[in-house]
Amino acid sequence: MQKTVTTNSKGKAITMNGIVMALYLGLTILVAPVSSGPVQFRISESLNHLVVFNRKLMWGVLGGVVVYNFFFGFGAIDALYGGLQSFISLGLTALLHKRVPNVIARLALNTVFFTATMCIIAFMLAPNGGAAFWGNYATLALSEFATMAVAAPVMYWINKSVHFEKRL
Repeated sequence: MQKTVTTNSKGKAITMNGIVMALYLGLTILVAPVSSGPVQFRISESLNHLVVFNRKLMWGVLGGVVVYNFFFGFGAIDALYGGLQSFISLGLTALLHKRVPNVIARLALNTVFFTATMCIIAFMLAPNGGAAFWGNYATLALSEFATMAVAAPVMYWINKSVHFEKRL
């Protein structure tokens, strides 16, 4: 009987992460003209906040980023850099889950993590640095901050009904 519970639990985690990944892809494709490049407004970035509520959903978000960037972005290099940026930001938020019990504080920190790490994407777009790097970083960080800041209260409100923390 114990194996059934473990198998069902793992299956549920895989299924939920698959749904999150599909949502990420769908939402990113929906706004495809502005979802890549030096200015990015990805509605799907709101899903980054799922990790604030449930660390186990990190893999679905990360998978969505990598798959979108590989097939619809700038290819393997974009999947690598975008995946690294998301992994670092999501990982930092996941690590703080127990250390920062206040959900609103974690939402704010998650927004800061994603905004700050956009330097990784700016480096991918302008590897030689200089004005191109700083210009890209400014527009990327601003667009990421705007998306994440608007999404934070929305995800907080959705969580009140859905209870992401209890989904896995």
